[in-house]
Amino acid sequence: MEMEPAMSYVKSLKSRESGQEYPIEPRTVCDIDFSPVEVAYDYKAMQGNVTRQSIEAGPLSLWRYKDLLPIEGEPKAGLHSGWTPLVKADKLAAELGVKELYIKDDSANYPSFSYKDRVVSVAITKAIEFGFDTVGCASTGNLAHSVAAHAAAAGLHTFVMVPHDLEAGKMVGMSVFGPKVVRIAGNYDDVNRLCSQIADKYNWAIVNVNLRPFYTEGAKTHGFEIAEQLGWKLPQHTVLPVAGGTILPKVNKAYKEFIRLGLVDDNSPVIHGAQAQGCNPITTAIEEGEEIFRPQKPKTIAKSIAIGNPADGYYVIKDILNSGGWAASATDPEIIDAIKLLARTQGIFTEPAGGTTLACAIKLIQSGKIPKDESICVCITGNGLKTLEVMENQFQAAPVIKAKIKEFDEVIVQGNNAAATA
Repeated sequence: MEMEPAMSYVKSLKSRESGQEYPIEPRTVCDIDFSPVEVAYDYKAMQGNVTRQSIEAGPLSLWRYKDLLPIEGEPKAGLHSGWTPLVKADKLAAELGVKELYIKDDSANYPSFSYKDRVVSVAITKAIEFGFDTVGCASTGNLAHSVAAHAAAAGLHTFVMVPHDLEAGKMVGMSVFGPKVVRIAGNYDDVNRLCSQIADKYNWAIVNVNLRPFYTEGAKTHGFEIAEQLGWKLPQHTVLPVAGGTILPKVNKAYKEFIRLGLVDDNSPVIHGAQAQGCNPITTAIEEGEEIFRPQKPKTIAKSIAIGNPADGYYVIKDILNSGGWAASATDPEIIDAIKLLARTQGIFTEPAGGTTLACAIKLIQSGKIPKDESICVCITGNGLKTLEVMENQFQAAPVIKAKIKEFDEVIVQGNNAAATA
């Protein structure tokens, strides 16, 4: 679909703490208070112009929300990203004993099969607007895959920096697009520190460093789609994974923007966080009643969310508690069980980050933090085909038989006997 020329409602970059304003430029923090900066919009100008009708007239991609995103002209990346399924998970709901359950399934995102296609679409577009010819990222896998794919399509030079022990599927998934891949001895936090130095020294667009204010805005589209696909309503409870802390505050911001513009009713949506037990600084802080988290060294199969020092962790805690929400942690066995449960009930195969989110949602439901009679949305952010190693040895080997019906009959008999004794 041909898109109308973009009208930008972006006003400035603004400090989250002091409100100090800056021009639209590659910038991460405020010079005065050293807090993160984020994009500020002219919501008054949006009133009456950004409507349900104007959004619905847009393409079936995340760019239907371009008026609420920080670009100046036409999108330059991710023209087919976003607009992923919102699945009404009735079988899973019945199993969990809840009334109304949805799965927002970004494992079906294009082209990298994770929610990162949302943030990268905006970041690459912004990198081109700023005139960068080289882009890069610090990544636990999904972001590197997405940056490599989008940058290849845009014709940009690409460097991706990842921990040395990344899953093989993610290494292949990023390498096929031809970026320069650099493996760093250490965890994500080590990689991220190096990328901050790289951005300064080489003047490259490191999407989650010097383009972070623009990059993070792309995460809002996950929340925008949930609301629109629910028929312009907000779920009463949304459960989101926490890694660096990008998606949860931005989905919360998306809900607030739609409320502010009168696109949805304000039902006081509650936001909940999900982390792996082996890397849970946010959950630990919330459970201990602390506003500040203590960094941790990750040790979990959920590598894509194993960030022990989340950049926006302070705001994750703030948004969860201000909404009336809570956070939970899941052990590695619980994560694997949740992956199997989602696949068995809804036909969705997610990576450990998604297993973590579902496992934590189950705990929040069982503890009463999420009432069983209120609408719930569980956000799945990545595809299980990228992390097949996690599911090795989880299933019995399939029988091998000769191509004879008698031997097949015996397989059926054995299956029926096993079911009867289970």
